[in-house]
Amino acid sequence: MRIFTSLRQLLSSVFTRWRQWRRWQQILSVIGAVMVIALIALYLWIFSDLPSLDRLQAGMALPSTRLYDRHGRLLYEVIDPQGGRNITVPLDQIPQSLIQATIATEDRNFYSTPGVDVEGMVRALWINLQGGEIRAGGSTITQQVARNLLLDPQQRAERTLRRKLREMVLAIQLANTKSHDDVLALYLNQTYYGNLAYGVQAAAQVYFNKNVESLTLAESALLAGLPQSPAVYDPLTTPEAAKERQRVVLDLMVVAGYITQDQADAAYKERLEYGDGQFTFNAPHFVQTVWAQLERDYPAVIYQGGLEVTTTLDLDWQYTAETVALRQVTALNAPQDGKPPHNVHGAALVALDAHTGQVMAMLGNVDEGHGSAINMALAPRQPGSTLKPFTYALSFNPDQLQPWTPATMILDVATPFITQEMSSYTPSNYGLVEHGPVLIREALASSYNIPAVVALNHVGLPALLDLLHKVGITTLQHPEKLGLSLTLGGGDVRLLDLTAAYAALARGGRPSTPSMILEVKDKAGNVLYQWQQPPVEEYAIDPRVAYLITDILSDNEARLPAFGNHSALSLGRPAAAKTGTTTDFRDNWTMGYTPDVVVGVWAGNPDNTPMVDVSGVTGAGPIWNAFMREVTKGTPETSFERPAGVEQAEICAGSGLLPTEYCPQKRLEWFIKGTLPTEKDTMFQPFTIDRRTGQLATDETPSSYRVVKVYKVLPQEARLWGLRHGIEPPPVSLTEIASRPDAGFRLLTPDPYTVYQLSPTLPFDSQRIRLSVAVMPGTQKVEYWINGALYQTADADPWWVWWALVPGDYKLVAKATMADGSVQTSAEMPFTVVSFVPPDERPPSGALP
Repeated sequence: MRIFTSLRQLLSSVFTRWRQWRRWQQILSVIGAVMVIALIALYLWIFSDLPSLDRLQAGMALPSTRLYDRHGRLLYEVIDPQGGRNITVPLDQIPQSLIQATIATEDRNFYSTPGVDVEGMVRALWINLQGGEIRAGGSTITQQVARNLLLDPQQRAERTLRRKLREMVLAIQLANTKSHDDVLALYLNQTYYGNLAYGVQAAAQVYFNKNVESLTLAESALLAGLPQSPAVYDPLTTPEAAKERQRVVLDLMVVAGYITQDQADAAYKERLEYGDGQFTFNAPHFVQTVWAQLERDYPAVIYQGGLEVTTTLDLDWQYTAETVALRQVTALNAPQDGKPPHNVHGAALVALDAHTGQVMAMLGNVDEGHGSAINMALAPRQPGSTLKPFTYALSFNPDQLQPWTPATMILDVATPFITQEMSSYTPSNYGLVEHGPVLIREALASSYNIPAVVALNHVGLPALLDLLHKVGITTLQHPEKLGLSLTLGGGDVRLLDLTAAYAALARGGRPSTPSMILEVKDKAGNVLYQWQQPPVEEYAIDPRVAYLITDILSDNEARLPAFGNHSALSLGRPAAAKTGTTTDFRDNWTMGYTPDVVVGVWAGNPDNTPMVDVSGVTGAGPIWNAFMREVTKGTPETSFERPAGVEQAEICAGSGLLPTEYCPQKRLEWFIKGTLPTEKDTMFQPFTIDRRTGQLATDETPSSYRVVKVYKVLPQEARLWGLRHGIEPPPVSLTEIASRPDAGFRLLTPDPYTVYQLSPTLPFDSQRIRLSVAVMPGTQKVEYWINGALYQTADADPWWVWWALVPGDYKLVAKATMADGSVQTSAEMPFTVVSFVPPDERPPSGALP
């Protein structure tokens, strides 16, 4: 019985295990089938319609995209590589330095991988995970060739796993059919290096005006860094970014063992001379700029071919710009008056339609060599005085508690200011000439520097930067590096941006964005883009303020003191204009506009070498004038439209206040309603003189000897200026003259935070400075306190004393005792005196003494 029971249990166990095995067999069969199907699907997913390597040649053919001016005239056609923009060169003609720089930058393991670098992919994944963004692609040179020459533009634009896997498969196939040298030659001959240059030969010609075999290590490193982002690292428009990228490439070559650190450092320090590009098409700099925009906006379409692009450019205007600019540059370098050449080799011009913001002409440089391939319409340069109108525009803002007006008087005399670094800054005018009390109309029209800095100090640097960004300036993004000198040109701007900013003035305060493309069609005739009038922008500048600035800039009489009666700023029709000249004549500008056209001109040298005695009105001015006259010829003259809320009033021309009977010259001035002066002039005051003595008449002076004489009474800060310019002061102490409302007891000299250095060549006793104050009526005596100790007392006009220089840090305070016994105390004035230190004993720059 037990035997049968055991047998039954055994059979039951076997049957149960058999059923379990069958179940697992079925499961494994299902899993196997799923895996086979998945593998087949994966294979089809990856290999379906995978391009054949036979398409390599087709992939190398560039499309034919045409760019036209606004009237349909051809500007440029993107031609086949063999047509000239892409010239294939054998690998043995490419310098080893460029080959090594490319491999070190793009694929360090190129010669040791079968088309795909697993180690590089893992390294790129790790870099991207650490950075939180895509910072490294991990693609080998072979993968890039496969992607660029075998995949269509839509596939290249994809950032998917499928595209990456297909790219890897193609790379492996390519590596199995072509040698590493062949693949590298394809890469170097077909890669895009920016500025319409495909391949290293075209890139060498565009950027350095030489054949590829003549490239140096420094030039090779710069070119090798461009393919990653040609527009960002373009050395012709962003040389700083290109140099930073060159440094990265050189460091990678050191890591790869191709060069030593000393060689890398020497190559980085090598000065690069950019060539002229040898462009053979119309408006080359404009075309390059439009091309960069097309690459940005249509990356998946532009290389399909057949794009028809109508631009905003007027080729007639462009030819005019090229002609007048070259003529002026030639004339400056071959003066007819026997003077030496002025060393001017560059000029750029931008013309905008004032109503639409469309770019009608863009001259990036004249064809004079000396770096003419650089588009100076886009290169940041110091703008000189061309930012002054925007400074004054802020001061005219009627929303302020006490807005300034064109009749506001500013003292154009040496005036100290305190910088962000707590040092003294005293600006000076062109030619070191001071003009004393001037009204803003003359100060802006004649481009005086000191009043402009006074105005910026009044409105504040943050407000000016905010306004400049609103009207189109894209630079000046680091306010911590800027100061009050910004209004005189102490910051870099682009000509295109600056022209757009002036367009805001021409448009009554409304900014506009420059546009360069009217229409884009694909090869089937489908419209991809059509220019539309942009929505009306909000006012960046009050239209009444914009009108006042325009009225000043178009006032030929107001600029007579600086520019004379027949300057290049006069067109014979309503036109506003402003010049700019930088230190050492490195840049000069003329910016101007009519109601319909805005034109900006820059003249100088792309390599930043100084010109010789060339200002904005003599360098850029004639180009602006000739271009404006030509493009407006035959068009009706239109006047600038005056907005509502602006009115005229009579003022005293000397002070800007309401005229009295003693004011020698009166004139009309424009004001925003509510900002007219309410005070009567106090600059011209009558005094009764005893003509026998020339002094004030007294009660004892007979009436037959009494004569009334009008004197020009200057603020105390302008007294020395007045004496130097022969202005007779009234025969009384200024404390007896009614002071201006803004006057008060204060120190006039020394300037705050000034550092004086003793000279070893002068007698110690002769090295001294004057301590002076501006006093109020009724002052009896003035005490000068230095570092808390009384130094000296002055008890009569002119209230100043002398102090011999002694090394040390000092804090000066003045105290005035008034007739009623009260004491007025000035603000503290810090200054420093240092001993002379021989040059070989001075600490390095930035070190503390």
